[in-house]
Amino acid sequence: MSRPGRSAPVAVAEPQTGLPRTLRLAEGAELLERDTEDAVCVARAPDGRYVRVAADMERLLRALDGRRTAADLARELGPRWTVEAVEAALFRLIAMRLLETGAKPPRPRGSKLVTFVPPLTVQLTVLRPERLFARLRPVIAVLLSRYAVAAALVVVLGGLVALVVQGARVHDALGHPLPVAVLLAVAAASFVTSALHEFGHGAALAHHGGRPSRLGMMLFYLSPAFFCDVTDGWRLGDRTARVRVALAGILVQLVVAAVAALAALAVPGPWGSALLVLAVTTTVTGLMNLIPFVKLDGYIALMSHVDVPFLRERSMTDARRSVARVLYGGRYERELPQVTWAVPFGLASLVFPAVLVLAALRIWFPIILGLGILGAAVVISGLAVAARFAVRATGRLLAEARAAGTSALRRRVVTTLVVALGCATLLVPVPYTVAGGFEQDDGHLSFVVAQSADLDALAPGTPVTLARRGVVTSTELGTTAVGSEAPRDGTAPLAALLPVAASAAQVPVVLVPLEPEIETGESVGSAVADLGTRRLGTWLYLNYFAQLWR
Repeated sequence: MSRPGRSAPVAVAEPQTGLPRTLRLAEGAELLERDTEDAVCVARAPDGRYVRVAADMERLLRALDGRRTAADLARELGPRWTVEAVEAALFRLIAMRLLETGAKPPRPRGSKLVTFVPPLTVQLTVLRPERLFARLRPVIAVLLSRYAVAAALVVVLGGLVALVVQGARVHDALGHPLPVAVLLAVAAASFVTSALHEFGHGAALAHHGGRPSRLGMMLFYLSPAFFCDVTDGWRLGDRTARVRVALAGILVQLVVAAVAALAALAVPGPWGSALLVLAVTTTVTGLMNLIPFVKLDGYIALMSHVDVPFLRERSMTDARRSVARVLYGGRYERELPQVTWAVPFGLASLVFPAVLVLAALRIWFPIILGLGILGAAVVISGLAVAARFAVRATGRLLAEARAAGTSALRRRVVTTLVVALGCATLLVPVPYTVAGGFEQDDGHLSFVVAQSADLDALAPGTPVTLARRGVVTSTELGTTAVGSEAPRDGTAPLAALLPVAASAAQVPVVLVPLEPEIETGESVGSAVADLGTRRLGTWLYLNYFAQLWR
């Protein structure tokens, strides 16, 4: 998930007193040489950020020699420049950290071993890969040649055909558990594929003359992943080259998926199923990387193609201002008036991360809840992050409304109504379930739940649906109910709680007898008890917070 360096769009400051006496570039800042004559000018700030510079601003930067005053610069730059215009531009350069102010220069981004990137990414630098890519340049030139890329696309097409041909096997592989060793092998292969994805970005950047600065591992919104810092890609004047750098990792990922799908044609048994699971999951994650509404490769490619810096941030600003106009009134300026689709794109960018989280929860929700306190802690962390984003979004919306000169009374009234509407959603009834697994042993059928589950709600007669738990999908096996016997503490196979084939590993659980004891054809699987509905607020409390002290 490579991302170029970013900085928020900077507003032009009004001319004020307080400019430095000596007007020169900040220590560590530089204007980078153009790759071609028609390339845009790019400046690198002392903290490592890259800033695109318009032609007039470039002339000003090149005129900063430490001897000229604002008046001297105005005369030097010509009649289009007034002293006030020069001062305003200088204040903008201060905001971008390109003008020397006497302050201690910031530490370059990525110079530390561990780097925090707001809002929720922690990066661990493992390798400075510039020399490695320089040595591999002849090999990279062959791998990224026109013929090699065409061959890679043919392999990808062949892999997709192989998945279609093996449709029945794919369905079976996704819907059945895998042995622990095989599942771990799939996880390891996915991890290596993620590393190759990032290596592809770095190789493409080096091929086009850029310098990948860091390669390592990160927690991206609490998910482990690799990263390659291709910030230097902004030096490339050719937007097509920047698009290729952004898409290189996805191509590598799709090639790996295709090779796995083709190899599965010749590999039977669980290892063939593992190859199919790897092929499907790798293809899906690769295609998801093309979604432009989150900061993934598809967004970087789109931003490079339309050649609009900070496209997502500025589109979201336009979207917030549109919402603020509807709610609070006022007059707002567009950040991207030249982009006709900026507002809908910004709205989608604001909403889509929540859609991804909900989609992931839909898949992993039963497994997460089946883990008891650990699962509850994971979800509570996610809810805390979501709440933080909601508060920040509300604050930004109100800031836009205040800046537009809206009525304070209207802001208070509308905000109160919106908050009240949000609180009212806590009263909406939603389905309430207890998720776990089942075990059928010596003719006895039991509902397997974590020790922190809501046992009080599992009254006799509560319907329980049993299913075969696969790596990705599940197949319903039948419906029974909670029996009249009391629950008891015990142990159950790990396969009752996770999508792994039967193993000797046992975990402490609570066993709730089920009756009638239907024949499922499986010794273990997943199970969900249907407890009717609860209000959303009660549902959140019972599912997540109450588990912490049960």
